[in-house]
Amino acid sequence: ASYCRERGADVVRFAPVERWAQEKEVPADHWPQTLFPPAKTVIVVGMSMPLPVVETTPSILHKEAYDTTNRQLDALALALVRHLNARGYASHFFSRDGFGTLGAIKEKPGIAFSHIPAAKYAGLGTVGLSNCLLTPEFGSRIRFVSVFTAALIPPDPMAEKDLCIQCGTCARLCPVNAIIPQEGQTVGEFNRQACLERHIELTKKRLYP
Repeated sequence: ASYCRERGADVVRFAPVERWAQEKEVPADHWPQTLFPPAKTVIVVGMSMPLPVVETTPSILHKEAYDTTNRQLDALALALVRHLNARGYASHFFSRDGFGTLGAIKEKPGIAFSHIPAAKYAGLGTVGLSNCLLTPEFGSRIRFVSVFTAALIPPDPMAEKDLCIQCGTCARLCPVNAIIPQEGQTVGEFNRQACLERHIELTKKRLYP
């Protein structure tokens, strides 16, 4: 954890690969041990998105902050992989986005690996109505990268209390009504197609939502 914090990480936690099977939320094809069989631990690293720039979205200012944060996360993850490999622990990282292009997702919905359950299983927070991971430190204003490693690292406990207060603000403010509250559920239904189409539209203007 200190290695990552010294290089700019805001949060670092550890999840054992067994949690994917225990929680039964992610299809087995997308478990870390399926994607990288030597994996014993997933190291989840997060960097916050800065205020007040996030409040300007969608804007070019936010896009540049978003892109720069992504590059820093990937650079940190690669450095950590090299650090671990040099010490005899087979390691590999999954970049902050588990897909190539928005067009690829539109053609074939889905991604190889999701950092949201990884961060949840590492004890960084809980998933809210918006389908985003909420953290105590930054809410959903954070980006993640995950490192798979053969090193057996003591795991962090998962959060016990839901951080989402079900205020419904995310659903009310979504411009395409992609977040749909469900009675009796903390996590809402999510219209991925509507969100994707909006994302593609904004990206053409060099803006990110």
